[in-house]
Amino acid sequence: MLITDEKLYNLVLAENLVDREILEEVLIFSNNSDISLEDALLDRDLVTDSELSAVIAKELKIPFVRLSQIAIPSDLSHIIPEKIARKMKAVVFKKDEANVYVAMVDPSNLEIREMIFKKTGKKVVVYLTTARDIEGALRVYRKDIQKALNLLLSGDSENTDKIFEEVPVEKITNSLIEYAYQDKVSDVHIEPDEKHCLIRFRIDGVLQDVLKLPIFLHDRIVMRIKIMSNLRTDEHLAPQDGKMRMKLERENLDIRVSIIPVVEGEKVVLRLLSSRSRRMSLADLGMGEEDMRKVTKAFNKSFGMVLSTGPTGSGKTTSIYSIIKILNSRGKNITTIEDPVEYRIGGVNQIQVNPKANLNFSNGLRSILRQDPNIIFVGEIRDDETAAISVNAALTGHLVLTTLHTTDASTAIPRFIDMKIEPFLVASTVNAIIAQRLVRKVCEVCSEPIEIRTKDLTKNLPIDVIKKNFGSKENVTVFRGKGCKVCRGTGYSGRIGIFEVIEVSKNIRKLINEKCDASTIWKEAVKEGMTTMLDDGLRKCLKGETTIEEVLRVTRTESL
Repeated sequence: MLITDEKLYNLVLAENLVDREILEEVLIFSNNSDISLEDALLDRDLVTDSELSAVIAKELKIPFVRLSQIAIPSDLSHIIPEKIARKMKAVVFKKDEANVYVAMVDPSNLEIREMIFKKTGKKVVVYLTTARDIEGALRVYRKDIQKALNLLLSGDSENTDKIFEEVPVEKITNSLIEYAYQDKVSDVHIEPDEKHCLIRFRIDGVLQDVLKLPIFLHDRIVMRIKIMSNLRTDEHLAPQDGKMRMKLERENLDIRVSIIPVVEGEKVVLRLLSSRSRRMSLADLGMGEEDMRKVTKAFNKSFGMVLSTGPTGSGKTTSIYSIIKILNSRGKNITTIEDPVEYRIGGVNQIQVNPKANLNFSNGLRSILRQDPNIIFVGEIRDDETAAISVNAALTGHLVLTTLHTTDASTAIPRFIDMKIEPFLVASTVNAIIAQRLVRKVCEVCSEPIEIRTKDLTKNLPIDVIKKNFGSKENVTVFRGKGCKVCRGTGYSGRIGIFEVIEVSKNIRKLINEKCDASTIWKEAVKEGMTTMLDDGLRKCLKGETTIEEVLRVTRTESL
């Protein structure tokens, strides 16, 4: 800890980052929960890590740097070895004739300074940065995965009998997962074809070919994964699902495993359930001020329901986790039932669905209601019974947070009614509905402004949408990434959410009771000031956060 909680408390107050009353409450929570005030403020989504670090840097009279906005030359990576950089959370980001500039999470670490001085003979200039920025900057150490795994394959690739005996399959499998984890991959696809074992990574929502291995290795890698996840090694013709845990330096990584038979053999998909992706706040996810106000109003009620909707992989669960972290306090009993539990939150009772023990969402919910809960998170409403129990819980004095698979916010209403929930019950319980998608962010390192003609947008966007977001200008300035090492030449790095939030007002309740369709409810919400996902995305394009192509990709099938 760079400064005491008491000092940080005074700094946050002096900078007017948080109201005194809220700050007092967070301080009490941090003391009772045995976590630092800094972590409590971040978990409650009251400030960003950059804001806090900038305030601390100012107090310590140390410059602050945002590494995410800097292209770090790869030839600087030799100054601090990768293992030490990861352990000490320090990265050299610049060098000149007289100085070496190092960004650190803990500038009081003299050991790393001495090491850099001995190695370079230059004065070490220390900057403070955030842990998240350090993690992103560590990509400078990234090696080519194909070259790295080729080194593990000894001998002549034609002499498969010899290699079959000697190749370190366990090490190759572990290396695949470690590389995927470091690159923030959500899914690893291991696919057989006639000549190769193809490895594909889903990065920022898009699948990319990253590696080709000799085909004889495929069955051995699949066998290794089956052993690690306790699946049947003698079954090759039926689908199998399992899970495994891998101990990494930063965390114990949970991995969901799916294996299906295909024409050339067995295909494996590994879903990496990293807690890093669940630590984001609503602001980090990209929720705007007005939408944040609606959502905050909804979850601050002591009863009712907040729905997060969207397709698989749209960030629904992450949004709910962000809300839970804000609501988490010692005076509340928060209980969740999830499949799977993707991120552990201290002080929250989290239940894992277990079909073998007859613990499904509906049975688990019944048990939770006997546990005196204030707030309940239902991982997903999948059936009529779970929907009915959730609505009943929301009616009887509980705040229920849950997710639902629908295309937009207004479609959640008829979806509930299809689950045999009476319209008047839906109208009485639902406080707010969040719909979202994830778009790739323009790489901050290689971002550049470009001008596009407004009339070219009419091929993909309605005239009224163009006028609403871009006015009557002939040309509009937006941004794109040129492509660099940080973004692998794609022009994109990371993802951000685009949202639409329906606040269930008196008029919308009336429409629900009258059994109006989703289109009518959507139009009323827009009339009352709802920002649609398309509008939210286009506004983020103007800010340079994403591109029009990305917004169109996730909101419709056409592309520019």
